[in-house]
Amino acid sequence: MAFSKRALAVAACALLATGAQAQVGAKTPEQKRFYSIYKELVEINTTNSVGNNTEAAQAMQKRLAEDGIAAADMQIFEPFPKKGNLVVKYKGSGQGKPLLLMAHIDVVEAKREDWKSDPFKLKEDDGYFTARGSSDDKAMAAAFVSILGQLKREGFTPSRDIVLTLTADEEQGDVPSNGAFWLVNNQRPLIDAEYGINEGAGGQLENGKPVLNRIQVAEKMYATYQLEATDKGGHSSVPTATNPVYAMSASLTALGNYHFPVKLSDVTKTYFARSVGFAQGQQAEDMKAVAGGNPSPEAVQRLSASPLYNATMRTTCVATEVNGGHAANALPQAARATINCRILPHDDPAEVEAQLRKLAENDRVKLKVINQPLRSPASPMRPDVMKAVEGLTEKMWPGVPVVPVMSTGATDSRFMRNAGIPMYGVSGIFTEPSDARAHGLDERVAIPRLYDGREFLYQLVKELSK
Repeated sequence: MAFSKRALAVAACALLATGAQAQVGAKTPEQKRFYSIYKELVEINTTNSVGNNTEAAQAMQKRLAEDGIAAADMQIFEPFPKKGNLVVKYKGSGQGKPLLLMAHIDVVEAKREDWKSDPFKLKEDDGYFTARGSSDDKAMAAAFVSILGQLKREGFTPSRDIVLTLTADEEQGDVPSNGAFWLVNNQRPLIDAEYGINEGAGGQLENGKPVLNRIQVAEKMYATYQLEATDKGGHSSVPTATNPVYAMSASLTALGNYHFPVKLSDVTKTYFARSVGFAQGQQAEDMKAVAGGNPSPEAVQRLSASPLYNATMRTTCVATEVNGGHAANALPQAARATINCRILPHDDPAEVEAQLRKLAENDRVKLKVINQPLRSPASPMRPDVMKAVEGLTEKMWPGVPVVPVMSTGATDSRFMRNAGIPMYGVSGIFTEPSDARAHGLDERVAIPRLYDGREFLYQLVKELSK
């Protein structure tokens, strides 16, 4: 059968766009090596309750040693039992400050009875890898390990040192055993870098087609507060006007009705400017207005109907836990509520706390700080990093734009940014928004997308360190 030049060109572009997808049936040697590392890492339980992060760190250290990384260039730090962290230095020619690669290897809890399959056995079917940690964050961790091994076997000498950190307890938040936090405070010179790559963003699919590739350059600050109201209680047959449940209800209603002011950073404006192409009609016009930096109240209100856009434009505080009373036939002696805030990186935490007190406190309810927010400045949109990410994205997925984003959640990048190391969250792994299962049941990643992401990260590490 004869093919026109145009048909051949279209076929070639399609093959390039799918990247490693065409190779899933018959893996390349590097894909086989990556799969072996990935499977081993995923199947080591690293939950906080019964898992062992040190075992996982040791397994990855062994893999790197097999590829020729010297023992003297790898260290495991275990400041807390079973909470080991691996730090690897891949030596370069010293022409620039190091490049930091960071991934956490702990995972959230997973109950076997809730899952369709064993969460700590890598399941492969229907085009997906399913397991706890299959995406968050063992996909990137395994990719980085296999990438350094490949570079070593290739004899690649980077212009700068490449420092890899595989850390514990990211999922536990701001705790002393958080590996990134511990390394920043106890081994700062060892992980010092000009900038780093971490989790925090990925690509988006629509009906299986890549439509945008995100790069995280900022994230919100995490803070937790507790509201409490107490009373002497009594018999439920004799109600009083000092019932703490009613006082708490009034505070929570005031909080629920309040919206923090919109504050637009350069990252947020760029995000909406580059997202206009995926919107239509009034929404597209509203995005343009936000991107311009001076949207009308009506435009803000319409966009705020989307929880994601609302959280992108302003600080949010929400009640996440409420409890009160102790018996069905007794007046409550106490009522408590947990308030979780995600504060814009350019917002003032003191002002947020003051506003919370103004809304929630009254003669019965008091606010207490449980978790202080850690400031995390936005990373600059460095031309060299953006150029590398945009160039590789165009190469692997022609026509797909790169969109800088601010995460509404939190990653370990906040510790690095706070220590003066700019961080960029990018993975090259594309997912459907409707299939986001990280932290949830039957966590999974599309097999071809995983291999594409690994290839993207390999080329990105090489580009940024050549």
